[in-house]
Amino acid sequence: MIERVTSLLGDMFSRNHVDLDDVISIFFSATDDLHSMFPAEAARTMGLSDIPLMCARELAITGGMPRCVRVMAHVESHHARSAVEHIYHGDARTLRPDIGPSEQ
Repeated sequence: MIERVTSLLGDMFSRNHVDLDDVISIFFSATDDLHSMFPAEAARTMGLSDIPLMCARELAITGGMPRCVRVMAHVESHHARSAVEHIYHGDARTLRPDIGPSEQ
């Protein structure tokens, strides 16, 4: 969990030129089959200890993607919303093929 969550957050922040000081809060959801630790606990290992981090359970929809963590970060930014690069790792890239490929 630590490796995957920190990799995803690192890509989100670097590709969108977000400094950790610009992060206001982060919301995570995870599927029921991920229960080794909270995604927020993994995020804290990269220095996100002074902002609100919230976790929730992803809806258990028939045919939904297993072993999936989703992230919604609220950040201070002067970039246009259209300039934001949304990041999808692994099989999650199939969730939004209209947005374009992401690394990993």
